[in-house]
Amino acid sequence: MKLKDTLHLGKTSFDMRANLPSKEVSLQKEWQEADLYHKIQKKNAKCEPWILHDGPPYANGRVHMGHAFNKISKDFITRYKSMSGYYSPYVPGWDTHGLPIESALQKNEGVNRKEHSTAEFRKLCEAYALKQVEGQKETFMRLGVNGDWENPYLTLNPEYEAQQLRIFGQMADKGYIYKGAKPVYWSWSSESSLAEAEVEYQDVTSPSIYVAFKVKNGGNIVPQEAEFVIWTTTPWTLPANLGISVLGEASYVQVAVADRHFIVAEDLLESVASTLEWNDYQVEAHYKGQDFDRLTAQHPFYDRESLLMVGDHVTLETGTGLVHTAPGHGEDDYWIGLEYGLDILSPVDGKGHFTDEAPGLEGVFYLKGQKQIVEKLKENQSLLHYSEFVHSYPHDWRTKKPVIYRATPQWFASIEKFRSELLENVENAVTWHHPSGKRRIYNMIRDRGDWVISRQRVWGVPLPIFYAENGEAILELDLVNHVADLVEKHGTNIWFEWEAEDLLPEGYQHSASPNGKFTKEMDIMDVWFDSGTSYAGVLQAREDLTFPADLYLEGSDQYRGWFNSSFTTSVAVNGFPPYKAVLSQGFVNDGKGQKMSKSLGNVIDPADIMNNLGADIIRLWVASVDYESDVRVSDEILKQVSESYRKIRNTIRFMLGLVNDYNPEENAVANDQLTSLDQYMAANFNLFKADVLDAYDHYQFPELYKRIMNFVSSDLSAFYLNIAKDIVYIEAKESYARRSMQTVIYRMVHDLLLLMTPLIVHTTEEAWKDLPGVDGFIQLAEMPKAEKLEVSKAIASKWEVFFKLQTGVNKALEEAKNHPETPIKKSFEAAVSLYISENDKKAFDLLSEQPAQLFTVSQLSVLPYTQAPADALRFEDYAVKVDFAEGQICDRCRAVRPEVGTIEGAEELCHRCYEIVRTEYPEYFENKD
Repeated sequence: MKLKDTLHLGKTSFDMRANLPSKEVSLQKEWQEADLYHKIQKKNAKCEPWILHDGPPYANGRVHMGHAFNKISKDFITRYKSMSGYYSPYVPGWDTHGLPIESALQKNEGVNRKEHSTAEFRKLCEAYALKQVEGQKETFMRLGVNGDWENPYLTLNPEYEAQQLRIFGQMADKGYIYKGAKPVYWSWSSESSLAEAEVEYQDVTSPSIYVAFKVKNGGNIVPQEAEFVIWTTTPWTLPANLGISVLGEASYVQVAVADRHFIVAEDLLESVASTLEWNDYQVEAHYKGQDFDRLTAQHPFYDRESLLMVGDHVTLETGTGLVHTAPGHGEDDYWIGLEYGLDILSPVDGKGHFTDEAPGLEGVFYLKGQKQIVEKLKENQSLLHYSEFVHSYPHDWRTKKPVIYRATPQWFASIEKFRSELLENVENAVTWHHPSGKRRIYNMIRDRGDWVISRQRVWGVPLPIFYAENGEAILELDLVNHVADLVEKHGTNIWFEWEAEDLLPEGYQHSASPNGKFTKEMDIMDVWFDSGTSYAGVLQAREDLTFPADLYLEGSDQYRGWFNSSFTTSVAVNGFPPYKAVLSQGFVNDGKGQKMSKSLGNVIDPADIMNNLGADIIRLWVASVDYESDVRVSDEILKQVSESYRKIRNTIRFMLGLVNDYNPEENAVANDQLTSLDQYMAANFNLFKADVLDAYDHYQFPELYKRIMNFVSSDLSAFYLNIAKDIVYIEAKESYARRSMQTVIYRMVHDLLLLMTPLIVHTTEEAWKDLPGVDGFIQLAEMPKAEKLEVSKAIASKWEVFFKLQTGVNKALEEAKNHPETPIKKSFEAAVSLYISENDKKAFDLLSEQPAQLFTVSQLSVLPYTQAPADALRFEDYAVKVDFAEGQICDRCRAVRPEVGTIEGAEELCHRCYEIVRTEYPEYFENKD
């Protein structure tokens, strides 16, 4: 028998080499075969429900790191809630309508839209969307996200669409839906209106021009030779000009420049004069803005008038104080034009080309026409100044092309009618976990205009509106609900396939259609209305879910998107929000903080990471980053996370080895019988559990990650487990010290695996299989609890003196190891002398009968502080001296003892090891060479 066979070296099948890419796939197959998701729901079916409602990602393209970041964060929460005694099912969903799918179908699949009827094209869109859903679903499942993947919600499902129509009907019934020709964001590249949530801002270079409008009817107030000066950055809207707006209470001046006479706001005169290089001007007259009310000016290049109007939207911050007004191309322009009875002229078509309402520019793209307009102004001397400047301008978030403001007949949801109710709910009905969340959505709702909900596309949910013979729109709740019932049975394609009469109830009559003839609205709904009614299509429709949801969690852009649209429709219909709390995340950028893009070559594909490193590395990265701000990911960052993972894995592996012969039913030591060191570690671990559980409860994943890493590295690896080798490996198998320590190690590894399961579920599931005394899946186990924290704090406080002294001992040992002439290679070669106060000695003596073990040194002397020699390393109230330990190294425990070499027949052993081996392994001496 060899000496090493007398050591209790732990073994475990949980190996050091993770090989996550293959192990994770194998584990996930086990989970699917066991139907683990539904087992978890069944186990918790009678528990208090806690629902996180999934915001639907768009069903187009590969899953990117932003998707992974979001879905894994949700998985952390629902797994934690499920293991904490809540019924917390997770139903994933997808947003499956909209222009990008239409475009992708034509671009990627080569489908020619013109060759198909609307109904046929919609079926092709549906097939494409479902294909995209399956691809994304596979990646989400591979990331270890636990959910009802067999039964997700899709916005194209008939039962979902029916619920959406019912919400629309209820909003219409309350008078919140109306049709108008108000200017809206219009994407000429998509040929559709856009909501505010579909607009993003990019820098562009635009012209800045000052234009003179000659007075036409000055009303004996303004001389005929005078000219009103306006400033604009959108010359292309000048063909739609019907007026000039002024501020009523502002002062205006007429100035003579050479042989011309210009009118501008007095407060802006110096600025305008500087820009227009009026080096020598004379003020000729003063006016109040209200003096100009209903005077007229001559359009600079068309034979029509521009009406002077007084409006409170005019400011004196920039420009001239006189605002070019085109009611068909601006919201403020629209409202003042409406007030003054102007037409809503919008001479630009859906593709961005001028119509015949802009003579001389017919068929010209608006940006090309803009150059022609500037040339016209130069020719007739109306252009006073031209320059260019860079500024932020709205763009279609999908095509990335600039949008225009354009008045077209659209359907709107009135925000103004219930804005106060919305704002009150923002303030009082929701917990906004992000520090700026409440302010962001409050300001957006406060400042937003009415919501344009119609789209001039075909792939989406139709607006269930009928028109009578005289053109009157019919918005009756019973009719909408009737259509919704039909859609629930047949899907929304019927709107495009059936005649209007077939969609109406049998025998339906309306006074505006004496001949019984009706037509249908052919616009579809904004996709934000689709996803914004998901609470109705999912939370209210599924028996296993509850409404409102406990939490919505998405990216910070959703304050203007899904958070907003869901909030708006729910308050409109229900009077309260669809969620109790909202948590938002930043965006995922590359390692330098730049947005990921194919052109920059900085895209990181989660599928590639999983194939090379494993999903648990991505999951641990998600836990490590501060999600409240934008986060970074790169190969280098993931390498660092992999190192952290390795520390966790190796620590778990070591702990499993230390308890491989431990049976929790037979070998456990009672809490009050544990050694002082083990009692401390049990108390410390209890406090650690409390911190971890609190971090989970408050969604503080970065704090959770830091706490786990610190505990694993410092409390376990650098301290307790370092001591454990000298006890679990060395002491007699059934010794009190060994079983006491194993009791605590077992409890810690058991609970540590549970605490880390929401984060790195594959790793903990694998380790759970190798832990004695447990069976089944770890995901079916309960999250541990932290109890009697005051008792734990009291125990931990007794050890403060040790950790104070440990700091000094470690520093002294480090210096000894770096000694240029006589370095100590290992701490077991050291004899440490501690010089401490009498009070510290009393406290220290109570901690352990083997104090040298606490510092992992061979010999320790505790002496009065007053006896510290001059060469001792001194600290505030104690001193440390390190010398070489006297004696030789014991071949079994590796400690330096003076008796090694003196025991007859066991010269290689110290007294401690000799007694253990002689008692437990007498055959060692019998077979000794």
